[in-house]
Amino acid sequence: MKIAIVFDDLIQFGGAERLLLAIHELWPGAPIYTSYASGKWVRKCKKEGIILKTSFMQYLPFKEKLNRVYAPLLFYCLAFEGFNFDGYDIVLSVSSRFSHGVITKPGTAHICYMNTPGRMFWNPGEYFKSTNKLLTFLVQPFLSHLRIWDYTAARRVDYFIANSKTPKERIKKYYGKDSAIIYPFVDNLYLNKSVSIKKGNYYLIISRLVPWKRIDIAVEAFNRLNIPLKIIGGGSDTKRLKNMANNNIEFLGQLSEDQKIKYLLECIALIQTQNEDFGIVPLEAMAMGKPVIAYGFGGACETVVQGITGEFFYNQTFGDIIKIVEAFGYIKYNGDTCRNQASKFTKEKFRNEVKNFVNNVYLTTTSTKNI
Repeated sequence: MKIAIVFDDLIQFGGAERLLLAIHELWPGAPIYTSYASGKWVRKCKKEGIILKTSFMQYLPFKEKLNRVYAPLLFYCLAFEGFNFDGYDIVLSVSSRFSHGVITKPGTAHICYMNTPGRMFWNPGEYFKSTNKLLTFLVQPFLSHLRIWDYTAARRVDYFIANSKTPKERIKKYYGKDSAIIYPFVDNLYLNKSVSIKKGNYYLIISRLVPWKRIDIAVEAFNRLNIPLKIIGGGSDTKRLKNMANNNIEFLGQLSEDQKIKYLLECIALIQTQNEDFGIVPLEAMAMGKPVIAYGFGGACETVVQGITGEFFYNQTFGDIIKIVEAFGYIKYNGDTCRNQASKFTKEKFRNEVKNFVNNVYLTTTSTKNI
């Protein structure tokens, strides 16, 4: 079986990128096609012997800073449609925006692992919320064309895999196509950690600091509660959030995984204020034996068990967070129960399910060719 793997772009290193590498471990000889990659990713791929294929976008100026400008101008669409997959049996795209837009011949099966249909196309108000208002106005005429392109591209996909129920519903709504669900995983670094569970003296947030994550409601809540809150992460909303915060709130910036683990081990609970399609961070907290307070929509509902490994609030307001923190009884949550819940989402399980899915598609495609 000859397989190619496709990914939107390689700039950051987060949950989607870890998922990509886990898939690549299954087929280490498979090339990774992407629109463009940062110098750090180019060096990483070279060091680890990963065959990296980039598009013309690799040579665009300031591509890492101007990706939100280039995207509406159809550069990504042209990049992915320009790749040649002749000779491959399977193309496996991992997409949150554009990579499912590749074109394959009838004899090549295209499987898309969809983290979410692109927010830029289907929820532009949220996606462009932190962008310059003039730029947001200028890109609007392009978005209808992008939605048409995205719908057309999705129709070319033979099989969809969704990372949870939320993108599964969006795939059905926006594309009219069914999908299987294969959940992402919590890294073994967390699951294999020896944990001595104890109650800390602060609450913790781990997140990119961008407006749609709604960290502001937690900042306002803890301003009023006057309880210690530590926030790990960075992003475009950092300055605004710092200006809002009182002295009981500490911004720690970007930290290593080991540092994140240290703060998780010593916190009372993790707080998640946003509606995530899936969300790895609550699993990381539970793997450290900590309960989660989460906005009760999206992926959190598939990982956190209400009243057992955490609690939900259902309105994105600081008042709802205040109520749930004031009533939060840490003693009712068992650290081992939290860890057991996280252990249901292992890397090994994820890889096995992806491998079985791809192998079944390959066997189906091969048998069809032989008829």
